[in-house]
This record gives sequence, structure tokens and C-alpha cells, in this order.
Amino acid sequence: MRYTQLRAFHHVALHGGFSRAARALNISQPSVSDQVRQLEQAHDVLLFYREARQVRMTAAGEALFRLTSEMFEVEERIGALFNENRAVLSGTLRIMADSAMHVTDAVRRFREANPDVFVTIQTGNTEDLLRRLRNYEAEIGVVGSAISAPDLDRVDLGRTPILALVANDFFPRSVTTLRFGDLGTYPLIYREEGSRTRSKVVEEAARLKLALSPSIEVEGREAMREVVASGAGIGFISEAEFGHDRRLRAIPFTDVDIGMSESLITLSVRRDVPLIRGFLKAVQVSARSDHP
Repeated sequence: MRYTQLRAFHHVALHGGFSRAARALNISQPSVSDQVRQLEQAHDVLLFYREARQVRMTAAGEALFRLTSEMFEVEERIGALFNENRAVLSGTLRIMADSAMHVTDAVRRFREANPDVFVTIQTGNTEDLLRRLRNYEAEIGVVGSAISAPDLDRVDLGRTPILALVANDFFPRSVTTLRFGDLGTYPLIYREEGSRTRSKVVEEAARLKLALSPSIEVEGREAMREVVASGAGIGFISEAEFGHDRRLRAIPFTDVDIGMSESLITLSVRRDVPLIRGFLKAVQVSARSDHP
């Protein structure tokens, strides 16, 4: 195999097509197609399904893409090593979070120190977040649990309680607290399987031998907020995720103490990536400002 063949494959996988890869590499599309075809023929493997208007990676292509992502990231780190005195970082930092509330201050500080870096923040549940980190589709993960795995580095961001989420008029204004043990008398709104908030609620109900089941199941936090705001039932949210929505109220439980231990996680093999190092530094500075 040749470097140029791997580079052509990587850019087709990264950009989702031969034409886009050619533009990114500033070479012709036939040249990109030829390099990928030579790589496939040399190793008797199909890396892409070529369809009418798109290409999709085969299982072998997905496995190779994970390796080339590592390979070209190491190449970038070698370049950064030779430019270690560079004052300002550049590129794109991708953050995947089940809630971004714990890192908003760190994002602000990071951008102030590195104005040439483009930051993207996407939300998703913990399973999706871990998949994206391990597939090199994100640099930073923020999760509502104390995840421990040999391939991950973790920074504790603190603990926040899980609250009942209701529409403003669901209860009288005089109701300011709620018993977890009484939840079975109300319609409940759960997020999708894989949501850590849901898991915490289910685990606590099991511990108390409390039979709870959802009346409604929704995909994603925003969908859950909209359904709750309609008055359809009680949802669940961590205090850090509540934000500012005048349609909703967050009510604490009096008889249980359930919460989310927020953590920032990164792949251990990527700890020397300059963008990741820079963001972790911003997190440390933010934590010191919160606890002088």
C-alpha cells in the first residue's frame, strides 16, 4: 500500500464522496478514484459501496477508517511538535455532550485563547457519545456518569441532582417538592434507552421496589422537553441541564437522592492532541475560578 492511496481513501471516507475528497486534496476526481481502486485491488477488499449519488463504507472500510484516522492524527501531532511554540491553535474541536452546561465556561475560555479554532457541540446519549469518541468523530465527550474504561481518560466535573420536570401548570404553584415514591400515580415521560437520566430513574425505582413505567417514550432531550411542556406528564432532567424555559418547572424529590456525576472523557491515545490538551487546560482554569 502507498501513502497516497491511504490518503485518498481517508478523504473519501471523511468527506463522504469522491468529488468532495478530490476538492479537499486539490486533485482530480479520477485520480482519487484510481488511488482507492488500486488499494482495493492490491488487498482484494471492497472498501466502499458505490451507489448512484453516494458512497458508503463497507465493514472493512469502517475498520480501515478508524486506523487511518489515528494515522493522520499522528501526522498532525508530528507537525504540531515541530511548531510547538505556536501561540494559537487552529482547526476544529468537536464536543459531544449529553449536556453542555458543565463546559460552557470552558468553551468560552478556550475560544478566547484560541480564536482560530472552530468549536462544534452536539448532543446525544452516552452510547452515541462513546461510539463517536472511539470512531474519531469527536475529541471531547461530556457524560452524566462516572464512566471508567481502559481506553478513556476522565475528568470529574461534579455532581448534580436529578429533578422532576413538569409543565408550569401541571401542579399548583404551592407544590414545590415531590416524593419519588408517588411517581406511580402520574403519567411518566422517559427518554430513549441509553439515556443515563432514564437509567438512574429506573435503577432508583428498582432499589425501592417501585413499579414505574412510562406512558410516553421520546427520542432526545429536546423532544422530552416539548412533550412535558404540553402537560402530558412528568419527565426527568439533571439540574445542570434545566436551563431557562418559562414553560417548565424543575421540582426536587424529598425522599431520594439521585444525581448525575458529570465527567469529561477523551480517548487516552489522543491525550497529546494539541486541541484536546488546550481544552483540558481551559477546563482546569474554569474549575479553579469556580472554587477560588
